[in-house]
Amino acid sequence: MKKLVFDYEMKLSFSSPVTDHRFQLRCIPATGPRQQVVDVEIDIEPDVDLETTIDSFDSVVKTGYIPEPHDVFNYKVTGIAFVDNEHIKPEIYKPLYRFDSALTIPGPAIEALTAICRGRLAALPDSASPIDKAREIMDEVFRAFVYTPGSTTIRTTAEQALEQRKGVCQDYAHVMLSVARHCGLIARYIAGLLGGEGATHAWVEIYHNGRWIGLDPTHNRMVDDNYITIAHGRDYRDCMLDIGIFSGYNVQQSQWVNASVHEQEL
Repeated sequence: MKKLVFDYEMKLSFSSPVTDHRFQLRCIPATGPRQQVVDVEIDIEPDVDLETTIDSFDSVVKTGYIPEPHDVFNYKVTGIAFVDNEHIKPEIYKPLYRFDSALTIPGPAIEALTAICRGRLAALPDSASPIDKAREIMDEVFRAFVYTPGSTTIRTTAEQALEQRKGVCQDYAHVMLSVARHCGLIARYIAGLLGGEGATHAWVEIYHNGRWIGLDPTHNRMVDDNYITIAHGRDYRDCMLDIGIFSGYNVQQSQWVNASVHEQEL
């Protein structure tokens, strides 16, 4: 087990004032099967009352409305997570994690990689677990990419990213999800925090023996106690940390994000 202190901040700047700003945030790590989260605080600028709900994927959702003009929207989340991958609690899975999602539908590039992975899986012993199989897939996904910031957007599909063979953590996760599902594994997308990244991170969890086990294809390694889960779902679209709509004329927006995670002695 590790005690991780986290600090996540997002600042959205508008080129001219906006009004009628409605937003939805999934930016708060919650207590779950592999972590206990305490002392969470969220600060928002402009100051606004928040409504808190839990969505169908068990993510904490904060919603709010800012009617008055503003040219900056900023939120900061701090807290402590006790993470323990050695004692992950059992969890029932949703059948939808077996099937394609909007951003993981395969095309020729994904199908070719899936064929390669099936060949590797066929060489494994009959006793191979879903995690053994997932590690083989993760290795192929890792080899298929060059990590290239700015090469994709939040709308890039797994097929588009793999076709150009470059992307970021979201793309590695989407490709692994697509291949894993077409190799018969139950897989879901995780959005979270990892020390040293400076921003949010994304990885994959595979269902095995009643528990979700994490694998990080961006780094080609198993998820350990250094990872904090924020949200999970079928793909990125279920885990968007912040979305919103507002009124304004010809408004340009720029986003700044900073995340830090550091360990404290227990």
